[in-house]
Amino acid sequence: MIAKLVEKIREKDAPVVVGLDPQLSFLPHYLIDEAMRSHEEMPYGDEELTAVGEAVFRFNREIVDAVADLVPAVKPQVAMYEQFGIPGMIAYWRTVRYCHEKGLIVIGDVKRGDIGSTSEAYARAHIGRVEINGRTCRAFDEDFATVNPYLGTDGIKPFVKVCNENDRGIFVLVKTSNPSSGEFQDVLTKDGEPMYEVVGKKVSEWGEDSMDGEYSNVGAVVGATYPEQAKRLRVLMPHTFILAPGYGAQGATAKDLSGFFKEDGTGAIINSSRGIIAAYTKEKYQRFGEEGFADAARQATIDMIEDLRLVLHAD
Repeated sequence: MIAKLVEKIREKDAPVVVGLDPQLSFLPHYLIDEAMRSHEEMPYGDEELTAVGEAVFRFNREIVDAVADLVPAVKPQVAMYEQFGIPGMIAYWRTVRYCHEKGLIVIGDVKRGDIGSTSEAYARAHIGRVEINGRTCRAFDEDFATVNPYLGTDGIKPFVKVCNENDRGIFVLVKTSNPSSGEFQDVLTKDGEPMYEVVGKKVSEWGEDSMDGEYSNVGAVVGATYPEQAKRLRVLMPHTFILAPGYGAQGATAKDLSGFFKEDGTGAIINSSRGIIAAYTKEKYQRFGEEGFADAARQATIDMIEDLRLVLHAD
């Protein structure tokens, strides 16, 4: 699967993934109002939750329509859907399928982490399949899932197994973009290594069991807000593809990102979520207005791609 992502990035010359994280405050009011007026009462949730679930899917659909020709992938964050209960998860499920229809790779930002059969069940739910009465079924059917490595190899191996069975991939949390990540990830071991380097080495080791061309299906999440750490991890993980959140709203700029990539410009994909999907709320894009939220998202995506190209093609 990672080879497919690499190829799509190359085709579009855009190492960009759009985060579909539809917080309620990002949704134009008219979408919710229209959903409230038109929804049919359904048995799995309150009217408000049902309406919001429909509004979230419509919001996603319009943004996806606006950016699908520009980027290779999207990354829906499952918590933003779970907060709306079953209607929210149906919106997530519909979003994944719609993105596949548009030819996009889907990275499910689910941050699962457990051991044994529980870990394998998570993997099968998101990137695998289950057999029911002799029929193969896929539940959420993302192409990649994010995984928390805190439980060690016992938590990762079941995901790697499912990756290999289904030609899918994972991104393992190594050095996350949030300010307090250092409370654990920067702690020095008895050998003097920061913990994120220890995890990075394990990710590289786990990845040897799932190579797909130059890179492994076992990738790493490394926050764009930590460029110096990324340079070190890029050396420690030569065959590991990096998913880098933190561009834009969290403070990282294109100039911070050169160390995430190899010299040939491959090896990483950069995520922007609210900076794109909520662009219409920003002064720079206010000319688009609320009803032009998708057009604003498209322009923000174009601006991000051009920003990255200035750095990646600087030579």
